[in-house]
Amino acid sequence: MKSAKAVKFCSFAFSLGTIVALAFLGAGSRIAQVAGSTRQDAQDNSSSADQKPDKSDKSSAQATVKLQIHVTTKDDKPIPEASVYLRFNESGGFLHHDKLAELDLKTNQEGMAKAPAIPQGKIMIQVIAKGWHTYGQWYDIDQPEQLVEIKLEPPAHWY
Repeated sequence: MKSAKAVKFCSFAFSLGTIVALAFLGAGSRIAQVAGSTRQDAQDNSSSADQKPDKSDKSSAQATVKLQIHVTTKDDKPIPEASVYLRFNESGGFLHHDKLAELDLKTNQEGMAKAPAIPQGKIMIQVIAKGWHTYGQWYDIDQPEQLVEIKLEPPAHWY
């Protein structure tokens, strides 16, 4: 003879299993309805989607900046082959939260590094060059194109 607790647990488990099964069946019928739609339905859905703002359009509408970083010494001599790291927030990460993205560049013989279009806002610029102090600073960029002048200092005398 089963106890009253065991009977209650079995009926609860059966009810929960039934609810889960019905949920899966309901989702399957919705998928079948979408898959079985005609071309006319697909055109109607696309025209209604055009009226609503798409989340992917939001990221493309976000203002961007094309950065140029000019790395020189205190005497305005260019520093070639310096590593330039850019860190910036990029929208649309996990659960549509902003995520920190990074871009790695190198300076040319004139000490210039050109970045492709990245989102405007707070951008960390870090410069590392052999024989020079490491530089890093956050910039608040709000223009479509900007030139950032960075002057590196020589290392301490014990290097």
